[in-house]
Amino acid sequence: MVTPHERVKRVTVARQMQETALMGGRVRLVQPTDGYRAGMDAALLAAAVAVWPGETVLEAGCGAGAVLCQTGVRRPGVRLLGVERDPEMAAVAAQNLGLNALEGEVLAADVADGFAALDRPRADWAVSNPPFFDDPGALRAPASGKRAAWMADDGLAAWTDFLLAAVRDGGTILMIHRADRLADILALLGKKAGSFRVLPIRPYADRPAKRVLVKAVRLGKAPLVLLPPLLLHEEGAKHTAHADAVLRGGAALELG
Repeated sequence: MVTPHERVKRVTVARQMQETALMGGRVRLVQPTDGYRAGMDAALLAAAVAVWPGETVLEAGCGAGAVLCQTGVRRPGVRLLGVERDPEMAAVAAQNLGLNALEGEVLAADVADGFAALDRPRADWAVSNPPFFDDPGALRAPASGKRAAWMADDGLAAWTDFLLAAVRDGGTILMIHRADRLADILALLGKKAGSFRVLPIRPYADRPAKRVLVKAVRLGKAPLVLLPPLLLHEEGAKHTAHADAVLRGGAALELG
């Protein structure tokens, strides 16, 4: 049997790895030097996970574990469960949990196979930063190392169905995605969830949102709430003061 640590060592040889710091140095993350690298979307998703100690957070498509690690450092005492179809990256995510002294489990499994295939109890929170594209004709061919992170081979519905199945009744689903897919996300999650709260994420004050954070409650019935947007940048500054505090872990994103 191959242990996760052994898999990680082989990945390090086959795919060059580099350790980077997130949340102002509070999180250590080993990830590939080429291909997809965790960035702002993962940081914003983790900042909006308002989980309590003892509760379980499941992440679908966890990659190297950036969301899991940032969530665990922000919210000590939570249980972490990652699902990643690439066995090599699942092993890297497991290594990163240990690197940050976090308790959790990472499963090498495909979202397309459904939540029931995991044989795990439903989580309190099910979160995801799904691939942003499901139409190969809508995206110039990405580098091979990025394709799995950018292209949802089984469509966005496979991801929303997985999240709906993975969370308990009354539990929370949280996604970050392209703003132009908001209608699709609401329709797909709306089959079994409600009480939506939507946070638009705008790059600058004079530009439209490019991302949205969508929070939903399984079987929730409350009206949809469109929250004031998060502004990432202001002219002449890398980030606004609020965005910088969020990215460094000094502030959370309160979606209510």
